[in-house]
Amino acid sequence: MKRAAFAVLFLTGVYAMVLASFHPWDLFFGAVVSGALVYAFRSFVFGGRPDPLTGLAGRCAAFFPFVVAVVWDVIKGTWEVALITLHIKPLVEPGVVKLPVGERTPTGVAVFGLVTTLSPGAFLIEANDEFMLIHVIDASDPDAFREEREDFYQRYQRKVFP
Repeated sequence: MKRAAFAVLFLTGVYAMVLASFHPWDLFFGAVVSGALVYAFRSFVFGGRPDPLTGLAGRCAAFFPFVVAVVWDVIKGTWEVALITLHIKPLVEPGVVKLPVGERTPTGVAVFGLVTTLSPGAFLIEANDEFMLIHVIDASDPDAFREEREDFYQRYQRKVFP
């Protein structure tokens, strides 16, 4: 029940942001549409009977530091790409880095790939059960990149999207 209510609230919020209107009638209509979608696709979305959403309050609290870390990562990537594009910093060794999946859930892998790809200078090539291939603009030290990504996962993402 908590998951369904959370999904309806989230979808209603997305609907309101797409409309750029938080008028009560728009919110009501968005809630009705969201509720109908969640009800119609409940077995697909929740996989039968949904498990209880454990640690929702902790996940919500950890979401804001996660967003700040993602924004900071995007700023750093943008700065690095800008320096290379303006020929202030040389393009040393672009390449592909193989990262182990480790203990990440499928959702965690998807979010990790999205977050890594949001930052300019890196994008996800492939992800499977064992590893992820990520192309980076500076692959001169793949171990440092792996360590940085693992640190990001452990410090910020794991608390929200394990």
